[in-house]
Amino acid sequence: MATTLTEFYKDKTIFITGATGFIGKVLLEKLLRCCSSLKCIYCLVRDKNGETAAERLEKLLGHQCFDNLWKEASSAVNVRDKVKVIRGDMLLDGLGVDSDQRFLLDNSVDVVFHAAATVKFDEPLKYAIEMNVLGARRLIQICSTMKHLQSVVHISTAFANCDQPFISEQVYPAIVEPDKVLELLDWLDDEAFKMITTKMIGEKPNSFTYTKHLAEVLLLKEGSHLPISIIRPSIVTAAWREPVPGWIDSENGPSSLYIAMGKGLLRSMIADHHVNADIVPVDLPVNMMVVVAWYRTLHKQTTNATSVYHITSGGLNPFTWGEMENSVTNYFKKNPLDSCFRRPKSNVITSNSFMHDCWILVSHLIPAYAADLGYLLTGQKTRMVETYNRLHRTMEVLEYFTTRSWEWTHAHLDVLKNNLTQEELKTFSFDPRVLHWPTYIENFCLGTKKFLLKEDPAGLPAARARIKMLRNIRYAFNTVLLVLAWRVLIANSSLARNSWFFVLGLVFKFVRFFRLTSTLS
Repeated sequence: MATTLTEFYKDKTIFITGATGFIGKVLLEKLLRCCSSLKCIYCLVRDKNGETAAERLEKLLGHQCFDNLWKEASSAVNVRDKVKVIRGDMLLDGLGVDSDQRFLLDNSVDVVFHAAATVKFDEPLKYAIEMNVLGARRLIQICSTMKHLQSVVHISTAFANCDQPFISEQVYPAIVEPDKVLELLDWLDDEAFKMITTKMIGEKPNSFTYTKHLAEVLLLKEGSHLPISIIRPSIVTAAWREPVPGWIDSENGPSSLYIAMGKGLLRSMIADHHVNADIVPVDLPVNMMVVVAWYRTLHKQTTNATSVYHITSGGLNPFTWGEMENSVTNYFKKNPLDSCFRRPKSNVITSNSFMHDCWILVSHLIPAYAADLGYLLTGQKTRMVETYNRLHRTMEVLEYFTTRSWEWTHAHLDVLKNNLTQEELKTFSFDPRVLHWPTYIENFCLGTKKFLLKEDPAGLPAARARIKMLRNIRYAFNTVLLVLAWRVLIANSSLARNSWFFVLGLVFKFVRFFRLTSTLS
């Protein structure tokens, strides 16, 4: 049996679900670049929006995150040929895989990476159950017939048990067993699920964390005969080093807040300055996935007990929401976005809900409606109110995580590290303790500008000029407002009027004195 990580992947056949997603893309790129001696990677891809699965896979391999791979690969064509499409769908029985391709999987796959999931926090419960829980059952059924299977790695979330403050590396029991929940799919429609969502998820904040927990319980019970490992990352964010520093392709989570801060849209959000912003760059859990598949096979237990691995930053390398706010604001003030609505604001975070509501009214809603009125009067499409509505929905679903702290154990993470050589640790780094947060956040902000907003760095001088213009407009507006307020006060108060004339008198006397002394000198 191969003992080193690179030896393990030699001539291996891999099956990946969710390859077109954020984590899936980075995983595929990592395997092709650092485990290039593998035999083949099968990617489960569905037809979508008129594109076939094969067309979508080809489009995926042309994505920006693979650019460095094709430049570095000694034989890019041969590496590319190792990626094969499996046409299917997580929402279909048997994953929608036809008999010929099913035979192929059954007789060739060694390692399975299950990254397919809906990760929207506010996803309707019925769809989240179908995708995350029933999808896990269908994966178990597929894996159960694979003759050469050595390892199954499932990507979950560190917040699957967020209703508990202290979370160990174990699968926690569910109040209602997953098979009972799955039975509801047969006789409850979408509307009925909406009515019972709050009752079903209990103390969980959303459908995502609830269904991810159920999926873990299902994997433990129905997949007990399989070599399954579960990886729980916290909030997955832009890349640290690979495939490119700051690379990101989704506005989910903090990235949408960063953009809103950079554009000057976000003026207030509920968060605790001292609470850890538990984020992990996407390449860290991806590296852990690659390592765990090897480790599970190398250290095969006498039973197929499910192993759980946490990859979170809060307890290992703390970085608070207050520190994040400062880093993001400072970056965008120096390197502004091209199309700012207003200047980025400092001190966005507050834990005072009353002050937050006041800021939302004064600095979000009123400017949004005023801007849309301007667009309407000039014959343009209104957009600011809808933009702020989306921003407020994002803030609402994130508030649970920006105001609470958790403690996770990391014993299994340390065990993994101790079984790797220094060279392997360098290539497959997954320890959040190595992160330097200010540098990472700077790359993260740059990534949102470059990869999400598609802004050209050459436009930075114009963006800085626009920020100065917005600053001058703000100063002029404040000055006019102050003068008008003072004039109103003068008109209604003799004391204010006398004070005004007294100040003017002092100013004139100073000017005369200055002129006189200048003449004498």
